[in-house]
Amino acid sequence: MKPWENYIRRVEPYVPGEQPKNKNVIKLNTNENPYPPAPGVEKARKAFSDDSLRLYPDPAASSLTEALADYYGLAPEQVFVGVGSDDVLAMAFLTFFNSEKPILFPDITYSFYSVWADLFRIPYERPALDADFRMVKEDYYQPNGGIVFPNPNAPTSLLEPLSFIRDILDHNQESIVIVDEAYIDFGGESAIPLLKEYDNLLVVQTFSKSRSMAGMRIGYAMGNPLLIKALNDVKYSYNSYTMNRPSLVFGVEAVKDDAYFKETLGKIIKTRQEAIEKLTELGFTCLESASNFLFAAHKTVPAEKIFKELKEEGIFVRHFNSARIDNYLRITIGTPEEMEKLYQFLARYQ
Repeated sequence: MKPWENYIRRVEPYVPGEQPKNKNVIKLNTNENPYPPAPGVEKARKAFSDDSLRLYPDPAASSLTEALADYYGLAPEQVFVGVGSDDVLAMAFLTFFNSEKPILFPDITYSFYSVWADLFRIPYERPALDADFRMVKEDYYQPNGGIVFPNPNAPTSLLEPLSFIRDILDHNQESIVIVDEAYIDFGGESAIPLLKEYDNLLVVQTFSKSRSMAGMRIGYAMGNPLLIKALNDVKYSYNSYTMNRPSLVFGVEAVKDDAYFKETLGKIIKTRQEAIEKLTELGFTCLESASNFLFAAHKTVPAEKIFKELKEEGIFVRHFNSARIDNYLRITIGTPEEMEKLYQFLARYQ
């Protein structure tokens, strides 16, 4: 080992879902939206001036924060935007989780949480989900340096009710509670209304799933102005220009078209329900989903076998080789046509 290698910060990195170079595949592995962004985004793209790219973007991202604030009935000072919700969450970890007490998040959840905690040297504990993959609220009554969890959870797809979040907040008024709502638009009740009651709550959402803009990398957090100011102070101390000009312009257009937004959500929810029924007929058990994916296990065939054979067929789903969930597949809801091809292949396991 070279002497300078002793000074390298080493972490076990997050492993994103595979992005196949072959475009002639059915891609149901990274929870992308199968439908295009709002029509206004395409119009804005065609009208976008390339000359503006020589100029720095607005560091405050005012146009987008104002559009989001107006949409959710908040003040602009209550909204923070970043390069996807991963950037926003990482900034929140860096900003709010600075206690010697461990932060808490479930043992089966978004695997980036432990990566950020290790990267930023944040102590953490992972209370186990129960036998039904549900969070146990009493596990979060202990002293902690902060709490973070997705709702709906990933990869399990399960939603906790708003009463559960309220209970967690009531028992943790001395630490920041972050609710990661990447999938909330697909069937859950957002915790945003609780922002009026709890000044230690931060709600994080993204354009990557429900707004069909994973490629633009837009995420945002909502909370009381003190939390948002703290996030901006850290951002300006790290990278003032986190949002590029196209993302700001296209993001505003996506927020404007609420009718299209709700139309595509309705399509995905309808296809999801059909998928649950069809997969059940094909010998799978699916957890109750409030997201744009299903967490499914076949009653007799190992998930890893199905995963590999699907991939050979050009159908990509996600498999996690982790304790308790290694016999499940995470299947993104695609178009009805894509799902039909999936069902046709899975029929061989009946």
